[in-house]
Amino acid sequence: MLFNVYIHDLPDTVSRKYGYADDLAIMLSRPTWKSMEEGLNEDMGTLVAYLRRWRLQLSVGKSVAAAYHLSTREARRELEVRVDNKCLEVQQAPKYLGVRLDRTLSFKQHLEEVKAKVTSRVALIRRLTGTTWGASAKTLRISTQALVFSAAEYCAPVWSRSPHARKSTRE
Repeated sequence: MLFNVYIHDLPDTVSRKYGYADDLAIMLSRPTWKSMEEGLNEDMGTLVAYLRRWRLQLSVGKSVAAAYHLSTREARRELEVRVDNKCLEVQQAPKYLGVRLDRTLSFKQHLEEVKAKVTSRVALIRRLTGTTWGASAKTLRISTQALVFSAAEYCAPVWSRSPHARKSTRE
């Protein structure tokens, strides 16, 4: 909360800014890749200058660039975004606030990761069951809600309309 108060006056940029705690994402849509790179580089310069003024430092090692496009061919392009003359790492599917964002925003990779996580947690809960020695129904219900449902439903409004979500539920 204190960090949010500290950076409440982020400078105006062409890019949209999305922040949660100390995670900040900037996103920009432009008609050409060149104009997008120019806009992002300009905005990164503005943000870095702001951070320096407040004695903060951008972690270039944790910062990434990614391009999104509904066309698979166009989504393969790599942006060149620089901070202090260092190119940001380009990632095919960066994770932001726990959601894997693939280049076509299909959420396929994210859903595969969620499915694996849920499957392993269900297996763990199954080990707690048994007719003569297993955990009580209440304990199993609470464990399922805490371990399985939390993982399965995390950020569901973001990815639930993906065709891959419907495919994962059938498997």
